[in-house]
Amino acid sequence: MTDTTQTPKKGQDFESALDKSDKNVAAFERKSKGMVDGLQHLLHLNPTLVPVMVLVASVLIFSLPMVTDGKFMTMFNLSLVMQQVSIIGILAAAQSLIILTAGIDLSVGALMIFSAVVMGLLGVNLGVPTFISLIAGFVVAIGGGLMNGLFVTRVKLPPFIVTLGTWYIFLSILRLLTGSQSIRSQDIDAEAAALKIFGSYISIGSARITFGVILMIVVFAVLWYFLNKTAWGRHVYAIGDDKEAAELAGIKTDRTLLTVYMAAGAVVGVAAWASIGRVGSISPNAFAEANLQSITAVVIGGISLFGGRGSILGPLFGALIVGIFESGLRLAGLDVQWQVFAIGWLIILAVAIDQWIRKVSA
Repeated sequence: MTDTTQTPKKGQDFESALDKSDKNVAAFERKSKGMVDGLQHLLHLNPTLVPVMVLVASVLIFSLPMVTDGKFMTMFNLSLVMQQVSIIGILAAAQSLIILTAGIDLSVGALMIFSAVVMGLLGVNLGVPTFISLIAGFVVAIGGGLMNGLFVTRVKLPPFIVTLGTWYIFLSILRLLTGSQSIRSQDIDAEAAALKIFGSYISIGSARITFGVILMIVVFAVLWYFLNKTAWGRHVYAIGDDKEAAELAGIKTDRTLLTVYMAAGAVVGVAAWASIGRVGSISPNAFAEANLQSITAVVIGGISLFGGRGSILGPLFGALIVGIFESGLRLAGLDVQWQVFAIGWLIILAVAIDQWIRKVSA
C-alpha cells in the first residue's frame, strides 16, 4: 500500500502566507466638510428651510420703517396677505402632489373655475339644493383629475401635454356653459349662501381671519399627514424619485399615480368652493393666472420640479412669500411690474438653489 498523503508544496502553504500578509484595514480618506458643504447638506435634508428663511427675511425687510413706513407689519395687513394667497395656496397643494411624482398640471386653475361654475349653475340658476351642488362640483373636479390620470397612466402621454390639452378643454366647456357671464354675488346670497361660507371671517383685534385661510391650513396639514405618515405617501415620493426603481420594489406605480391625480382633483374642488367665498361671485374669467401662480408657489416652496424631493409645507411658505413680496412692494410705492420682476427672480433663484442642493445626492 502506498502512502497517498502529500506534503504541501511551498507555493501552497496558504496559512503561512496569510500570516505574512498585511493586516492593515482598508480606509478611505474622509474630507472634512467646509461651511458651504455643510450648508448644502443641511438644506438637502431640510428642503423647507430655504423658503422659511426667505419668508422670515422678507418680513424683516418690509417691516423696516424706511421701506414701507410702518404700514406692513400690522395685524390687518398680514391677515390680508393670508386672505389673498389662500386660494393659490390650496391650488399649490394640489399642484404639489403632481410635481412630487415628477409631473406637472397646467389645468388646475381651469378645473377649479369649471368646478365652481357647476356649483353655481346648479345651486343658483337651477335651484338645486346646495349640498347636491357641492357634490356635483367635487365630482367634476375629481373627474377632471381622473381624466388627466388616465391619459398619463393608460395612454402613457406626458403630463405636460395632457394637462395643457385639458386646460383648453375645461376652459371651453365652462365658457360654453356660462356664455362668459358671471353669477352675481347677490344671486348667490339669495339662492345658495352656503357657497360663500369660506368668505366669512372672525376678527382678532384688527386682523380678519377668513374661513378660507383656515381651510388652506387644514388642507396642508391633511396632505402632510398622508405624505409623511402613510405608505401611500412613501410611494408618491418613490415614484417621483425613480419610477422604474419603484416598480422593481413592487409599487403599483400606475395605480398610485391615478390616486394622486384624483386626490389633486379633490383638492381643486376644495379650492373651487373656497374661491366663491373669496371673490364673492363666480366668473369664468377669474383666476386667469392661477396655473402659473400655483407652480410659482411650489417652486419657491422648495419642491423639486424633477420630483421625489420636498415637503408639502414648502408651497404654503412659497405662496406666503409671493403674497409678502406683492404686499411689501406695493406698500413701498413700487409699480406692479416691479412685483412681477421680483417674483421672476425668486423663481430662477429657487430652481438654482434646488439644482445646487441636488448635487449632494448626485
